[in-house]
Amino acid sequence: MTLAEQLETVIGQGQVCENEPMKNHTTFRIGGPADIFACPKTEEGLIRGLKWCREKKIPFYVIGNGSNLLVGDKGFRGVVFQVCKNLDAVETEDVPSGICVRAGAGVMLAKLAKDISARGYTGFEFATGIPGTLGGAITMNAGAYGGEMKQVLVSVRAVNMSGEILEFSLKDLELGYRTSRIQKEALIVLSAVLKFDQGDAEAISERVEELSRQRKEKQPLEYPSAGSTFKRPEGYFAGKLIQDAGLKGYRVGDAMVSEKHSGFVINAGAATASQVRQLMQDVDAIVYEKFQVHLEPEVRLIGEF
Repeated sequence: MTLAEQLETVIGQGQVCENEPMKNHTTFRIGGPADIFACPKTEEGLIRGLKWCREKKIPFYVIGNGSNLLVGDKGFRGVVFQVCKNLDAVETEDVPSGICVRAGAGVMLAKLAKDISARGYTGFEFATGIPGTLGGAITMNAGAYGGEMKQVLVSVRAVNMSGEILEFSLKDLELGYRTSRIQKEALIVLSAVLKFDQGDAEAISERVEELSRQRKEKQPLEYPSAGSTFKRPEGYFAGKLIQDAGLKGYRVGDAMVSEKHSGFVINAGAATASQVRQLMQDVDAIVYEKFQVHLEPEVRLIGEF
């Protein structure tokens, strides 16, 4: 019995495949094959799969929508678990002046935000254009246009590398700019509780439409990318530093600094992971030479390059 077949008996039939191209599962549309690719349908299946990998000493990585990820051209040696097509149940409960939402880590953040906003609850408008999953957004405390996840989170359920389920209050999550305890301790989000206040439906709709318009005007949504490529250095904006360094349109093969928004590295055709990584290194080096500021990647790099 192959390792893939063994894993399938652990997490369930029809959910495991071999040599799956990761370019099909990242918004960059880049990445070589994962040895084993698995889509557990339940939390229990995911946890059993993680424990199995630990027992077998097989490397693994858990992804959502692959929206903040660059996978090496040679792929990933081990198991990639994807949760965005499952683990996406949503339950709501009315509370005084608002609503509480319990949602699985695999729910798409933009879809959840649009649903919440459409129901007349405020506080989540900022997330309507973020392409990742709830789990990924919590892990990096995702944010945009003045909003971030820590403003709406109540609590989070996560699992550690040993398969132990842990619960965290908002205070325990240690959420900061693109960081969290989840990230620091390599935990995996299972679900979360979020709270939203009742708002003015018309004002919420107008805000959502305005943010959507701004994204279309300012971001290179017509090209594959992983969103903002670099974190914002303290006291600066990454995109402005890159632009001021004369790097708008800078290319390494088909990897390119967007001419529309310098904070985005795009796949302008058939870019490889190695080209993207080289471009990121070049940009950091040139910006540092000109401004003595290092740019830290916001995009996660995994696999073999």
